[in-house]
Amino acid sequence: MTPRGAARAMRRPRLTEIVVALLGCVAVAASLWAAPGGQGIVGAALALVMLAIAVIDARSLRIPNELNAVALALALINTVLSAPVLGSLAEAALRGAVTMLVFLGIRIGYRRLRGREGLGLGDVKLAFVAGAWLDWLMIAVAVELAAVAALAGYVLWPLLAKQPLDAASRLPFGLFFAPAIWAAWLLAALLPGLHLP
Repeated sequence: MTPRGAARAMRRPRLTEIVVALLGCVAVAASLWAAPGGQGIVGAALALVMLAIAVIDARSLRIPNELNAVALALALINTVLSAPVLGSLAEAALRGAVTMLVFLGIRIGYRRLRGREGLGLGDVKLAFVAGAWLDWLMIAVAVELAAVAALAGYVLWPLLAKQPLDAASRLPFGLFFAPAIWAAWLLAALLPGLHLP
């Protein structure tokens, strides 16, 4: 292959990158459609940040603190846009703290029972983001969506690769949890009657 041909081949996007880009476009469009105006723009930004977290966690089994921080800043903007009162920010912080503490408890409990890490600290921080973005009902929806998708992935990946199930295999939970946070936000935007105070 000539140097020019090699350069062209390196610039050609892979199928995975094309799929991720399409998912991002669809998520942005869905966000803007579900919540026109400022909240839709912030929701679209959330979609892209959650997609980035999912991709990075799938590749490296880590969730960058910077992306969690961006998602948290977006949550604060979303809270101010939806209910610009100090109490709303305090409620979002409380939901975030409670959700994070539950995940931290799961992390500690799993480590004590199994003698190894189960959830990473990035997942625990992402739980704070979920609490800051979502109301109590939607937090539960996001966690359920992520758990079901992760269990399906845990079973299907080895089957598709024709390998036996391995109880010690590592699964990037952020790959499932991050998109579930955005999906729960989208569901709440489409069905506002689901919100719980």
